Amino acid sequence: MRPDEQPQVSSELSGSAFDVVQARDVEGGIHFHGSREHEQQRPSQLPGGTSGFVNRLHELTRLNEVLEHADDEFLAVGVYVITGTAGVGKTSLALHWAHSVRRHFADGQLYVNLRGYDPGAPVTAEQALHQFLRALGVPADGIPVALEDRSAMFRSLLADRRVLIILDNAANPGQVRPLLPGSATCLVLVTSRNRFSGLVARDGAQRLVLDMLTEDEAVRLLRTVTANYRVNDEASDLVELARLCARLPLALRIAAERASSRPLMMLHELIDDLRDESALWDALAADQDDESDAVRTVFAWSYRALPAAAARLFCLLGLHPGPEFSVNAAAALGGLGLSSTRKLLDVLIGAHVLEQHAPNRFQFHDLLRIYAAQQAFQHEDATARRDALERGLGWYLHTLSNATTIIAPLDRRIALAPLSANTTPLHFENRADAVEWYESERANLVAAVRAAASVGQDDIAWQLPVLLRSIYISQNPFEDWIETSSTGLKAAERIGDLAGQGEVLDSLGKAYLQSQRLPQAAECHSRALAIRMEIGDRYGEMVSVNALGLLDWRSRRLTTAVEHFRQCLEIAHALGDRRWQALAMTNLGCAQYDLMEIPTAVDALSRSVVVYQDIGDRAYEGNALFYLAMAQRENGELDAAAESIERALAIADEDHHVAWEAFWLVELGRIQRARGDVADSLLSYQRSVVAQRRLNDRNREAQALDGAGEAYRELGRAEEAEKFHRTAVSAFRETADRWSLARALTNLTLALNDSERPEQAAATQQEAIATLAEFDEPRARQLVTLLQNTNR
Repeated sequence: MRPDEQPQVSSELSGSAFDVVQARDVEGGIHFHGSREHEQQRPSQLPGGTSGFVNRLHELTRLNEVLEHADDEFLAVGVYVITGTAGVGKTSLALHWAHSVRRHFADGQLYVNLRGYDPGAPVTAEQALHQFLRALGVPADGIPVALEDRSAMFRSLLADRRVLIILDNAANPGQVRPLLPGSATCLVLVTSRNRFSGLVARDGAQRLVLDMLTEDEAVRLLRTVTANYRVNDEASDLVELARLCARLPLALRIAAERASSRPLMMLHELIDDLRDESALWDALAADQDDESDAVRTVFAWSYRALPAAAARLFCLLGLHPGPEFSVNAAAALGGLGLSSTRKLLDVLIGAHVLEQHAPNRFQFHDLLRIYAAQQAFQHEDATARRDALERGLGWYLHTLSNATTIIAPLDRRIALAPLSANTTPLHFENRADAVEWYESERANLVAAVRAAASVGQDDIAWQLPVLLRSIYISQNPFEDWIETSSTGLKAAERIGDLAGQGEVLDSLGKAYLQSQRLPQAAECHSRALAIRMEIGDRYGEMVSVNALGLLDWRSRRLTTAVEHFRQCLEIAHALGDRRWQALAMTNLGCAQYDLMEIPTAVDALSRSVVVYQDIGDRAYEGNALFYLAMAQRENGELDAAAESIERALAIADEDHHVAWEAFWLVELGRIQRARGDVADSLLSYQRSVVAQRRLNDRNREAQALDGAGEAYRELGRAEEAEKFHRTAVSAFRETADRWSLARALTNLTLALNDSERPEQAAATQQEAIATLAEFDEPRARQLVTLLQNTNR
């Protein structure tokens, strides 16, 4: 790990040949066997059900059969698709039933609204899996990059667990299939307007088609909702009202609420009003979809009855770029105070045209969201719409800026245009609050970038992704990161903002670097460097030079990497920036270590640790201590190395740097072996393997297994060592880590020689030497010499 770079998770997901538990034997060794360990959380993500749920007894009976025919270990059905037209009550049925049976799913309930029919972008399978894996306890930096790897991790985590998964509003099988757990102990409930014939045919899903309510059921729903407000309505009037609502629950509830709000008005008068609205809508409608027309007619009827202030807020909320919003975001869009906004939101919730699905989180049904946007374009002029969206986007921009100030206080700030006087961003007391806000607004922030670019707010369109970089760099949501940065780059180019282009290119380059797309990363950082040099941005130039050095190091161009890091250090000294001096010294020391310039590396790394301590940057102090320990060990300073690694691990433990701690434990094992504590080193390697497997970092798990093999060989147990090295070799082939493969092949050759298998050792030796020939560096030449002297 290098500073200005975050922990990497391999794009490969594959189980090791060895699962890990701790078991000492009489010779002081550790057996690696047994079952996987996971510190999993029990998620409980079900939103609240629909109040006053009635009817659907037949459908509930069908769903209950899933559990009636299940045994203690297996469910009769793994996937159930509830399908039907818009507004027919699919989500209400799914959530009502889910709450009634949640006790049968002791390991938790997962929920995601895939927003397949929203006017905005749907939730991708990658995004849904990121949400699920976080809910199951996987740290953000432990989530794999590739969709198939996220899906595999999800299946592994749910193996033998009893979890209910609701995939709401799915549009197509591509959203759903990666989210299927593949375990007979879990049940997936999918709601969709799509019949999902492929899911039924290929994946064994059962389908429940939800039709409109019967006349009796529709009347019962109307009576249930109006029971406390109206008592003398004629049955014939209720039947007519149900007909006008096409017997769709969404329309029925809105109509019933309208009737409840006017308890002294005769129901037939309300029906006449609705008939008039229906006639008007029939004249305007372009199609003859009776069900859709009925729903829209009820929307219009209810909308016209709203107080003027509530109706206007309803329209403006239709402009909100994301699928849900907080009261603060609603206040910004409306240009209102928080107290007024809360009262108006209560009016909209009471009219059933808006729902509150979590504390301070509001959303439209997708049909209502489309309708609200249509009303905004019909009733608000272009200036009013532009001003509202500018207020909303500005609120997200400034609140995000306040969040990143807390999350990454040492990052360079960017100048923002002031907010309008009636818009107030959030401020945060601590990092946890800022991160929690980001997590809740993640989808909205991506949508805000899209919206800003689409309406010509190009300054905001590039500034949002630059601010998001400070969070993305430790979270690695590569899909969001690359999309927002790419959009932001186009925006900065449209307005000719060179400084903005440099910043967004830097963000995009980091995304490509951390997702292992090195050619794209090199192009972005080279372009950023050229722009920053052109405009005289020395700080930006320093950042870009460091990024190119990291690219050189990743590609094992170590001499060039040293040159870049020295150049970075020179600029940091000229700017008087102590943090970047420490970053450059750490990176320089790491490259010098790899070049076997050990005393020089110890000096650079020791100086960087001191600076980090002075400026209070504990995370990178730990990182520098880790690399310092490596250099001290190789320099023969074993006591100093032990002290350094223990300090690094203490920081990782206290500050919850899970991925770093897992990686740093491998160096603790090396130091313990160097001091003769070989049995203790096996415990360190074991802890690292368990942690890396939980993080799903196949490459670093293999490094720990390779280290365990070295320990077993030093204990004189070459056959066991051979097994570990073979597992590591297999993993490094899969992850295409050629340098680690060369080292593991070297270790396997030594173990085979110790096991007196000369023919196998000769073949492995030949491959190891050929692989090492790819690297023109001292360590590669040292290993080649070792291999050539093995059989002499």
